[in-house]
This record gives sequence, structure tokens and C-alpha cells, in this order.
Amino acid sequence: MLLILTDDQGWGDLSIHGNTNLRTPHIDRIFKEGIEFSRFYVSPVCSPTRAEILTGRHHVRGGVYATSAGGERLDADEETIADVFQRAGYRTGAFGKWHNGGQYPYHPNGRGFDEFYGFCSGHWGHYFSPMLEHNGEITKGKGYLTDDFTDHAIEFIRNSHAQGKPSLTYLAYNTPHSPMQVPDEYWDRFKNKEIDMQHHSGKEDLTHTRAALAMCENIDDNVGRLLSEMEELGVLDQTIVIYLSDNGPNGNRWNGCMKGRKGSTEEGGVRSPMALMWKDKVESMKRTDQIASALDLLPTLTELCGIDDQPKRVLDGLSLADLIWKEEGALAGDRKLFHYWRDKISVRTRDYKLSHEDYLYDMAEDTCQRRDVSLRHPEIKARLLSAKRQWRAEVLSELQRDKKRPFIIGHPAMKTTQLPARDAFASGDIRRSNRYPNDSFYENWVNASDSIYWPVTIPVAGEYDVTIFYTAPSGSEGSRYAVSYGDEALVSTIIRSHDPPLLGAAEDRSPRIESYVKDFTSMNAGRITLKAGEGALSIKPIEMKGKELMDFRLMVLERVL
Repeated sequence: MLLILTDDQGWGDLSIHGNTNLRTPHIDRIFKEGIEFSRFYVSPVCSPTRAEILTGRHHVRGGVYATSAGGERLDADEETIADVFQRAGYRTGAFGKWHNGGQYPYHPNGRGFDEFYGFCSGHWGHYFSPMLEHNGEITKGKGYLTDDFTDHAIEFIRNSHAQGKPSLTYLAYNTPHSPMQVPDEYWDRFKNKEIDMQHHSGKEDLTHTRAALAMCENIDDNVGRLLSEMEELGVLDQTIVIYLSDNGPNGNRWNGCMKGRKGSTEEGGVRSPMALMWKDKVESMKRTDQIASALDLLPTLTELCGIDDQPKRVLDGLSLADLIWKEEGALAGDRKLFHYWRDKISVRTRDYKLSHEDYLYDMAEDTCQRRDVSLRHPEIKARLLSAKRQWRAEVLSELQRDKKRPFIIGHPAMKTTQLPARDAFASGDIRRSNRYPNDSFYENWVNASDSIYWPVTIPVAGEYDVTIFYTAPSGSEGSRYAVSYGDEALVSTIIRSHDPPLLGAAEDRSPRIESYVKDFTSMNAGRITLKAGEGALSIKPIEMKGKELMDFRLMVLERVL
């Protein structure tokens, strides 16, 4: 099985949906040779959708309420699609952007995936040969990220075939999410291109659009490589291939006439392209207009693959098998899909949508959401308002934003633990490199009294080698700092300065809102003993030789005893 998930790609970012601004023939092939779910829905933003794909349960049930600072973590007691397929004897691999937690057991290797290559954060700051990880070990990427992730997915599929084992390959691209970086080959196609089909608002950033479309064509070429490789191996006709995106487009660009974009619970924020291809098994050129959801993937795929083992928790998703197999397949009853983000809730049925503002739209005749029909259909509005209140009381009530979930160090099942700047708190004048935490670092460490810290849990006492990824200006050599937890303190010295420039601006095709990054280097800080329990793990200066201690990106703890 191959599950391809893109990041911030709208329904309209494909030529199969009539967008003449670009060509996506390989992605279009999946739609033409399989079944298209033309009314397929996801969450308004990244991590909630990923949680729903993984579990078949609404993201609020799994504790996901934000896209960074710990709120993206999927509760450790949730079972995932990888857990289910792994138990059924499948090799499981995840490649690309994870965005549901970085420390074990939230890490992909703790969620049923045998193999992981990519990054756990919500976005990445540089797309060309950046720092990544492979099964918890820091490594360096090779080339453009979308190409690199595809290379690793292909290798995983090849190895699975060589071993004669079925596989679940979860390929989660990080494009066309910003920063808008794409190889010259693709940018050159679009940098001077006339954009004939534009957003209906007239408020489109055409440079951003050109970059997004160039990134989509790069995705398409990589999908073509995957399909060709599987054909050469002779496994394509044995493989279920699914293609979808995680939310609406990350800009005002052509997306039909849909209202809203990424972050919105309106149609344009939650309607995703989605097709399922299974050569010689699923009818080609088939299409269903019945509403379906990312929640449905787990129960659908387990049924298609004949896996009886199901997660023990009640699923919110439904199997779409009848829609796939039968000419007139149907889902039970008058189905309602609930979309939630930042206390805004919308309700979608097959024919109607109740917006977060409680406007009622007849989606069968008004796909653009231009006319409120509340007065025409008061009974329908009353029914959907009641459903919204019930969902808020029965489902949203499960979300506990203040639930205590410290970051876990030294889980017995994983040798290394990463503590990035994204998850840390700072005191004093230390500041983040950007207000969006995901790929940020800490800078302006100018006071000896300032520190950074993480609330942590140590499940098992042990000794750990500590590695710091940092930059430091000339003159900082000889500065000393302490890594402390409880009564234990590891004192270390900055031996060498390392002060590279910021990276990213030269490769950006459109101005970014996220942090730029640096070529961070590593230093071995030494070894520390951590006792079992909960507390704060901190880094604080002891002696500063220069004007600043360091810019901090990441601490890695490797259990040795």
C-alpha cells in the first residue's frame, strides 16, 4: 500500500480538476485509473489531519489541538494504522513530514512504523540537503526534500518486494507548504508564466502562486517515478495507491469557487483531492460524490486488505469499501462531518453545510457558499445546530489542552531523544528566531541569568551522552554552561565558535513567514545521569566569554547505561 499525502495542496492544484495553469499527468493517472472521492474532507491544518489519517478518530479525541509546542502530539494510547498493519505482518515505513510528536512514544518509530526518514516538526526551514533524521539518528538530507523522500520510499518498496513482504508506505511530502523553495528546473517553467486561472477574490499573490504550482509539478514528477518503479518491480497491480492533501491551499489561488483556504473550516479549507487506485481491482474512471473523510482511511484500508484486527477504541471513520466495490454503494444514514479549528466548528452533510457562523448553505446548488438559506430551511438548520451542540458536548469535551504531557526522555524502546528549540521555553531576553516555533532556534542569549528549559519525564533512570546543535560567534570560546536536571548538572565548555550566515533567502521564490535556518554544528557536551521522575531539564550559562553564549537549535540525549 502507498499512501501519498501532500502539504497545503488545494483541490484546485491539479490539472485533473481543470486547472490549466499547470500539468499533473502522473497524479491525474491515479484519478483516471481508480476511483475519485470528489467530496473528500480533511481538517483545516496539518497535524489534526495527520492524526485523523493515523487513527480513524477525530483529532481532538487524540489530544491534538495545535501545530507546535506539544499540541501537535497524538496521545500515546491511540492506536495507528501502522500499528494495525504491522501486527498483520506488513513492513511499515513513513517518509517525510510527521507532525504528530517528536519524542518516543510520539515518534513515528513508536507509532508502528519500522522505518522513518524525514522530520517530526510541522514545517522545515530549508529544502535542499538539510538536517533530517533516520530512525531517531540525526542525518543530512540529499538534494531537494521531495525528491529525497521519494528516493527513500522507493528504496523501502524495493526492499519489501525483495523480502517478499507486503508493505505500508506512508509518503508525507512537505510541499507546497512554505517556505516556497523549488529547484530551478521547475521554477523556470513558472517564473514568467501567465496565470490564466486566478482566485475569485482578486487578492492573489501571483509570485506565491507560481512557486506553489512549480512545487506541485515537482510532486507530480515524483509520483511518476513511484508509479514507474512499482510497474518495473511488478507490484503496482498489487498495490493500493491513495493520493490526498492535508488541508486547503496555503494561499489565494484558483480552487474552483470555494470559500476559504488553509486554516478555515469553510469548504476551501477542508475539501481535499483524493483518489484510490488499485489496478485490475478497482474500476477505472469511477467517481463518487458522497462525502468522505480522512477519518475513513483506516477502516477502509483494513477492510480492503482483509485485516480483521482493528483498534480497540471506537472509530469516527467509516469504511468506504461499498462505495469502491459497488455500483451504487452508499454510507449509512445521513452522515455528518464535523470540522474544528480554534473553536470554530462547521458541519457538512452531503447536501448542506452549516458554517462556524451558523449560516446554512445548500451545497448541491451553491458550491460557492454565496447564499444563506437558513430562512428557507429552518428545520434543517435546527437539526444541524443541534448536531453541532451535541458534538461539542460529546467529542470536543474530550480535548484537554491543559493535560500534563511532559516531554519524555529515555523511553526504554528508543536509544535517543531529541529536544528541539521548538519544544523549549526560555527566560529573560532569549528569543525565538521566529514566532512560528516549528523550525525555529533560540538567539539573543546575552545574559548569564537567562536559560532555556523543557518540562520532562524520565521513565527510567540512566546515563546519557549529551550533544548540542548550535552556532556561536567568535569570542564565545571558553564560555561554560550547565545542563541541569534536579540535583544533577553537566558542566560543559564551548570549545570552538561557529558563526555561519542564515540560510534560505537565496532559495526562496516568494517571501517567507517562517524562520530562516543556519548550518548548525554539534558539540559533545558530556555525560549526565538522570533520575526517574518529572522535572525541568535546563541549559544555563555559568561563564560567558563573549557577548552571546550561543544560538541553540537542538539537544540530543543518547542513553548509554
